[in-house]
Amino acid sequence: MQDDMKTSERFCDYYKQWVEVYKKDAVREATMAKYYMTQKWIEKLAPNLKVSELNRTEYQKILNDYAKEHERQTTLDFHHQLKGAILDAVDEGVIDRDPTRKAIIKGKTPRVKKIKFLNQFELHTLLAHLDIRDEPNWDWFILLVAKTGMRFSEALAITPADFDFSRQTLSVSKTWDYKGNGGFLPTKNHSSVRKIQIDWQIVVKFSELVKNLPEDKPIFVNDKKIYNSTVNDILSRHCKVCGISEISIHGLRHTHASLLLFAGVSIASVARRLGHASMTTTQKTYLHIIQELENKDVDLVMRTLSGL
Repeated sequence: MQDDMKTSERFCDYYKQWVEVYKKDAVREATMAKYYMTQKWIEKLAPNLKVSELNRTEYQKILNDYAKEHERQTTLDFHHQLKGAILDAVDEGVIDRDPTRKAIIKGKTPRVKKIKFLNQFELHTLLAHLDIRDEPNWDWFILLVAKTGMRFSEALAITPADFDFSRQTLSVSKTWDYKGNGGFLPTKNHSSVRKIQIDWQIVVKFSELVKNLPEDKPIFVNDKKIYNSTVNDILSRHCKVCGISEISIHGLRHTHASLLLFAGVSIASVARRLGHASMTTTQKTYLHIIQELENKDVDLVMRTLSGL
């Protein structure tokens, strides 16, 4: 009887219940928001589709309709979130066969991507233009992200106590809930908890900046609500004045990693510094740079072999 009720219920209702049972309080808020967004799209695209009617054709129609308004990668993410619920329905015997099998992922032509990182000259120009005062401001924040490659939420959570100036390290062990009501949150993943080696310039500048600040309070957080767009706008204005490519704060993280890779730092070391869960993430994100470096390696190999 219960199985009959499940097969006769709407798929959007089944998915909503699945999200509440399996994902709520088990994933980060940002990830949960994506599941809720997928839920809304199912309610929009297939409001009356019953679980028992979900076959390969109906599922492909859903993907095709979603792909009309989204790029291929976004459609692929949508597919993966639906697939988790559907495979559970198959395991429970609510659906006979996996309708997601051999699904075709389509999508709109990707928009022209903005430049995500600066070259070494542009970064040098940007840092020289920053207004580094006696008290913390967003220019100090930009400097720290550029020099460490931290995520936005990680850099917001940095306190004076996180610096070990004698060992030239900075501990990353938490994030700041800038999207919610503030307060410390865990890092994105276990690998994100790390110690970042910092250069002597950062040691000198920040040791002076934080000496009179509370040890356990975030350096860049005050009583006002913090928006990512506010800092991005400040960075964008600096870029315009300097006549360099306009990037976001996250683009500074890409810049940091790109310059290290071009300098010959190993992928493993860059992955650890960025707090990536695996080197695969680093390789996918910076594939274009790695390919360019491989071309240089071929030249080096040929010169080395020809000299034997």
